Amino acid sequence: MEDKTPASFQEELRNALKEDSDIRAKVRDLTLDSLQNRRLDVTQIKEVVRMITEGVSLGVEHRGPEMKHALREAASGMDDALKKAAEATHLALQQLTSQAKDFSEQELKQSLESLKSLESEFLSTMGKAAETAGGKAKEELAAIVSHMRHTGTDTGVQVRSTLESFANRVAASAHEGQASASQAAHELSLRLTALAGGILAGMREGLRGKKD
Repeated sequence: MEDKTPASFQEELRNALKEDSDIRAKVRDLTLDSLQNRRLDVTQIKEVVRMITEGVSLGVEHRGPEMKHALREAASGMDDALKKAAEATHLALQQLTSQAKDFSEQELKQSLESLKSLESEFLSTMGKAAETAGGKAKEELAAIVSHMRHTGTDTGVQVRSTLESFANRVAASAHEGQASASQAAHELSLRLTALAGGILAGMREGLRGKKD
């Protein structure tokens, strides 16, 4: 699938938000589409969240009193997509820790530390993107981010589930030596994000199949 520019995403989001039906699913699918064309790491995920949030804020300008509902649905759609990304990372870690003999417990710990920040980075990035929105959208997005910080997100639930499932192994690695060399850590990141990205693509195809 060809990657989209921020401008093309904004246009696609505008078109999606012109209709009242299934905003959440549309934003989820657009977010997943973009994630599939990038490394599945926090830096790239933040860029996608920023791009989607900015596009959504432009796409709801015409909605007037319906703006708040549309923005909530769009935020939930992003949350749904990032939950899938966290789930894909969980499955990738399971595969790597069970099949890759050179995947150390220290490397697992490093991977989980990166995943741990996913929810906070998601909300922080959405909040920063909201600051650039105009008029009522800025106010409503800020309120939505504040609410999600207070109540939590589905992404956060999935992240915590992953952390808990590997907790015993991480505790066992606490007495290991220093972290791997930077080159080894970089190679690990590439392996993990490539595998997680492939799993996420399969999830995306599964969602498409349900709609057919």
